Amino acid sequence: MNIKELGHREKRFVSGHRSCAGCGFPTIVRNVLAGTKEPVVVSCATGCLEVTSTIYPFTSWKVPFIHSAFENTSATISGVEATFKAFKKRGKLKENVKFVAFGGDGGTYDIGLQSLSGALERGHDFLYVLYDNEGYMNTGNQRSSATPYGADTTTEPEGKLHHGKEEFRKDITKIAVAHNIPYIAQTACHAWNDTVMKAEKAFSIKGPKFINVLSPCTLNWKIDTSITVEISRLATETCFWPLYEVENGKYKLNYRPKVKLPIEEFLRPQGRFKHLFKPENLHIIKKIQENVDSEWKKLLKLCGES
Repeated sequence: MNIKELGHREKRFVSGHRSCAGCGFPTIVRNVLAGTKEPVVVSCATGCLEVTSTIYPFTSWKVPFIHSAFENTSATISGVEATFKAFKKRGKLKENVKFVAFGGDGGTYDIGLQSLSGALERGHDFLYVLYDNEGYMNTGNQRSSATPYGADTTTEPEGKLHHGKEEFRKDITKIAVAHNIPYIAQTACHAWNDTVMKAEKAFSIKGPKFINVLSPCTLNWKIDTSITVEISRLATETCFWPLYEVENGKYKLNYRPKVKLPIEEFLRPQGRFKHLFKPENLHIIKKIQENVDSEWKKLLKLCGES
């Protein structure tokens, strides 16, 4: 696909929303929904995406949209999908409809994990899209289990005794893989072609699908609004955020940097990591680099790459 072709596809998420300048998720939502020409029904967990795009009486959604709580958007879309199948079986509906759930950290990693796990295990025919901004950004940058090691947050701040979050992030993509569903993928907001391609593939597959998309938060990552795409790209070039997919249990690496950049290139532009560059905290950067290298090697092995 080229950018001109993408521009001619139906726009199902439009301007007028109140997301922050430079926010990653509007691009993600538009690109995912461009992955099918069939009718779509969307369920969305509470979070930045929901509160900025559905301020009553306005909406940026040009598709049927259901707002659920943090903890149950997967259950909601499961019910809609099951009802659709029942109506179609009775001959009351003839057209095909695609079902998508969107959630952030709270709706996916933490509060909504039980709902997501249940929907994946039951085998509902839907696509779950995680816009991963690595924290509870809608309520002021509290840490989530997606927050990277060393990041400064309001609940785990930089201080004399503690230097940001002290645990490595949960690997939610691997958790999705463990459910043995047909399709799982990881992509990022800068990689529009990769995102659309993976959405097209997901929509073409019957059963539960999961796509994890890195979505930089300019406000709480403390980056300039003009470098969202660049930060997303650096996450991939440093192998902090690899682009890959798992189809029917088979791993495939979608992008391998020509030159693997050091993790400092991703961390340095972000204010949430500025304390790590003090001389007394450089060992934390080293620990992050070791973790990135270790996880990258594991992924290469899974993908059959040398």
